[in-house]
Amino acid sequence: MSSIEAVIFDWAGTMIDFGSRAPMGVFVELFRRHGLEVSVLEARVPMGLPKRAHIAAMLTQPRIADAWAAHFGAAATEADIDRLYAEFGPMNVAVAAQFADLVPGALPIIERLKADGVRIGSTTGYTREIMSQVLPVAAAQGYAPETLVCADDLPEGRPGPMMMQKCFADLGLADPARVVKVDDTEPGIAEGLAAGTWTIGVAVSGNAVGLSAAEWADLSPNAQFALRRQAAQRLFDAGAHFVVDTVTDLLPVLDTIRGKLAAGQTPTA
Repeated sequence: MSSIEAVIFDWAGTMIDFGSRAPMGVFVELFRRHGLEVSVLEARVPMGLPKRAHIAAMLTQPRIADAWAAHFGAAATEADIDRLYAEFGPMNVAVAAQFADLVPGALPIIERLKADGVRIGSTTGYTREIMSQVLPVAAAQGYAPETLVCADDLPEGRPGPMMMQKCFADLGLADPARVVKVDDTEPGIAEGLAAGTWTIGVAVSGNAVGLSAAEWADLSPNAQFALRRQAAQRLFDAGAHFVVDTVTDLLPVLDTIRGKLAAGQTPTA
């Protein structure tokens, strides 16, 4: 009973797209097309949510909400959110594949897990249309999880458990305590917690730092330390059981979880 049956990975910022950069320029450009300037930092705040919910969350940020009301003469409506979301999809589809490189060192971790009999699943805040562009690029690099659940596959996405539960069904899993969710965002950690799994946050390659691998490498050790600490704290505050820099640091943490399972501990204990 100490075995881990499956690891469910997020995509952008976790397995691909170091720094989770693909959607950021799209959000900024989307709002610019409607006469509003938003920053990348503002766009990053709701990362991990399904993209329609992400747009809605951006429009509740006080500065953006005030700017929208000043520009249009009224607060944003559900119809406004629908219109923005309809525009966002094709824009993100157009760039997603350009940011689909695997996080350096990720593939050997997947190969080791598979060799150990661990099943590999995935959930994402991306839509199925966006992932249709990403999947071939990832597969060409050797990464093809057994199951993928997208934000628009089900009536409810993150932070609820429904996408994780679909992974359980697809993989034939019965005990969430023997499943691990790996994600770089607060909604993704919440998704794992809601489903009753262990959760591992990914700090350095993820949304909270938001830098490419090259940009990260160019930072001084002191700057890296500060950003790593801040990102890790956000994930711990979201409830993550553990936090790593990137998925390359996963194996020792999985061994720790196996030890906890052997001692009778559960994610919810």
